[in-house]
Amino acid sequence: MSNNENVFSEISMLVHRYADAVIHRNGEQWASTWASDAIWDLGKDRKGNQRLVEGIDAIKELWYGAMKGFEATVQTVLNGGVDVDPSGNTASGRWYIQEHVVRTNGDRGILLAHYDDEYVRTEDGWKFSRRFLQPHYAGPYDLSAEFLCSAEKLKERNVEGVDV
Repeated sequence: MSNNENVFSEISMLVHRYADAVIHRNGEQWASTWASDAIWDLGKDRKGNQRLVEGIDAIKELWYGAMKGFEATVQTVLNGGVDVDPSGNTASGRWYIQEHVVRTNGDRGILLAHYDDEYVRTEDGWKFSRRFLQPHYAGPYDLSAEFLCSAEKLKERNVEGVDV
């Protein structure tokens, strides 16, 4: 197995541990996937407030607060890819996810999104140094809410390469 294949496998397990911790509400496991100086960018919430935090303490505070709003969450990782920096100590990647949620108020819904990631190799293995959530749909299961991946919406978010 080539070094890049090893890195892909190791980062795939990092992404798996992250999603597994979300499902099982395991904050310790979830926090262990982050570098201490990482950045977590969830973009803007429905009220237009930016949700970007830096450092493991702020990241954990946001996660624990957010998880209080969910009775149950199932996050599945669909597919992804990794590009390794020539140094072998950093990498970037993109992973598509879906989340099925039950909010504490009883509302049920689905999130279809991807994460744009940056990773750093540490003594404890690969960690997230940055995760940027790019939602494509967030709403009821019948897909009646607005999609966020139309050409118009992508251009509003300054996504490069939109040509259709």
